[in-house]
Amino acid sequence: MEKPREEWTAKDKRKANLDKVAKDILYKKFDKIPFSKIKMSRTTKEIWEKLIQLCEGNEQTKENQLSVSVQKFDNIKMNTGESMNEYDERVSSIINELNALEKVYSNKEVALKVVRGLLKE
Repeated sequence: MEKPREEWTAKDKRKANLDKVAKDILYKKFDKIPFSKIKMSRTTKEIWEKLIQLCEGNEQTKENQLSVSVQKFDNIKMNTGESMNEYDERVSSIINELNALEKVYSNKEVALKVVRGLLKE
């Protein structure tokens, strides 16, 4: 339970001020959508926890993201009219998604996938 404001020590006041400064910084860094989801938070810690939930999601969300990313990797093929650079960028983007979700493919696996996804021409 929090102390009434009149009973705050200098240390309590300093902590409250730092919390307000941190909240102000966080509020200014987000556009309207994330801001609307964190604006009712009372402390910086609450804001941080909501941001983690928004950005990373829960375990079910992570599993879903991983499934989608693995499926993208499994199905990647070079599109007609697509340059090698564009194809490489798409592959790299998917590999980065997978790495962020802690799914790592070896260089050999990635190279095989890239070669198999090339157009016959």
